[in-house]
Amino acid sequence: MSIKVEHIMKKFGSFQALNDVSLEIPSGELVALLGPSGSGKTTLLRIIAGLEQPDSGKISFHGEDATGQSVSQRQVGFVFQHYALFRNMTVFENVAFGLRVKPRRERLPETEIRAKVHQLLKLVQMEWYADRYPSQLSGGQRQRIALARALAVEPKVLLLDEPFGALDAKVRKELRRWIRQLHDEIHITSIFVTHDQEEALEVADRVVVMNNGRIEQIGTPEEVYEHPANLFVYQFLGDINLFQGRVDGNRIKVGNSEVAFPGLVGAAIPEDKTAIAYARPHELEVYGESQGENAIEAEVRHIRAIGPTVRLELRRRDNGGYLEAEMTKERFHELKVKVGERVFVELRNLKVFVEDYQI
Repeated sequence: MSIKVEHIMKKFGSFQALNDVSLEIPSGELVALLGPSGSGKTTLLRIIAGLEQPDSGKISFHGEDATGQSVSQRQVGFVFQHYALFRNMTVFENVAFGLRVKPRRERLPETEIRAKVHQLLKLVQMEWYADRYPSQLSGGQRQRIALARALAVEPKVLLLDEPFGALDAKVRKELRRWIRQLHDEIHITSIFVTHDQEEALEVADRVVVMNNGRIEQIGTPEEVYEHPANLFVYQFLGDINLFQGRVDGNRIKVGNSEVAFPGLVGAAIPEDKTAIAYARPHELEVYGESQGENAIEAEVRHIRAIGPTVRLELRRRDNGGYLEAEMTKERFHELKVKVGERVFVELRNLKVFVEDYQI
């Protein structure tokens, strides 16, 4: 089931929740709506579901206008952050609920309902928990049951609102890997809302980055991470180091250093323009000795070992600003640096932004 969102506008009082949002999702795709709180992602999901009506714009399912349709007419399955399971019903009865409340003429015979519920419980790897109650399950197990209940009515579209938000980090990681595998099996068009960048980049086929009621960028996880459309996307997707400088030909002057950058995108940029450059922690190369005049001299202020990587907090000697560098433990042991020692930082793969230009 393909979905097309066209020029959606939505206000709540004076607050502009969505501002001219357009989006196309092909059949069978798993899409993440990613953005900070208040960016409009949940409002967009609810409008697609039919739980909210837009002030203007159009929602189409497989080429058919669904803007005025109810939730049931749109045939969507909705999974909430806090599960919304019926506490007085067993796991089996929770999953069977949507099948049993259908109009009599559409309702399956009881034997078929039971067979379908058992099949769904097996699909979500919860077949041994049919007789338990929600209070007897872990958070990850409850979310699997909520997903099975949403799938029971055979929705054409599956919508998930912060589906992993109420879970601890370890369970969240396991569940999102599982839901990616499940999607590859059932191929239902799915949209999930998240503010977790790692979650969106790991699970989704495409990521829709939202901010202030607008879409900033749409692309594959690799596209939005490696080729951000603007400053907001780059800053939002992962940790960054910021450098202020000025354009000089095909180089940017950062403090006492000059760093070459790739060719310009779009029109040529005038000389001596103020620029902002960014590099992620793993894109800083740290040396114990100077590698040339373009290295930034810094002092090691803090060392943190995190699993297989080591992060160094560095204080620049030219302006007192802080940097964060990330490296493998092997590289750290080669470097042999300690807190308080001097190091030299070289910048690689800089993303440079000059007013309306990206370099």
